[in-house]
Amino acid sequence: MKDFTSELIFKTSRSSGAGGQNVNKVETAVTVMWNYLESELFSDFQKRKIATKLKNRINSENILQVNASEFRTQLRNRKLATEKILDLVDEALIIPKLRLKTKPSRGKVEKRLKSKKIISEKKANRKFRE
Repeated sequence: MKDFTSELIFKTSRSSGAGGQNVNKVETAVTVMWNYLESELFSDFQKRKIATKLKNRINSENILQVNASEFRTQLRNRKLATEKILDLVDEALIIPKLRLKTKPSRGKVEKRLKSKKIISEKKANRKFRE
């Protein structure tokens, strides 16, 4: 987990929701922005991976944006937004393990065929014979 918090840009705005009169006066919602292409902490491969995995959150200026307005204080929303963006980037950089194709064992194949045979015989015995 790389800490790129020094490259983040924060923008505040008025939040909707609970807060009473405060909601109309104080800018508690926080938007955190990060230009991932200008980051010096990530390789080109990692930047491409971020671009493909988080393409829905990246705007036309190549800025990754995350909003937070769950709390009534700007400080808590700022912390939450930072955690969200760090988690998103961490998840985007995870390389999934390749699945190795395996054959079913001979015993399993035989067991399956045997059970199919039993069922087909059972159904064959149900037929009306003259």
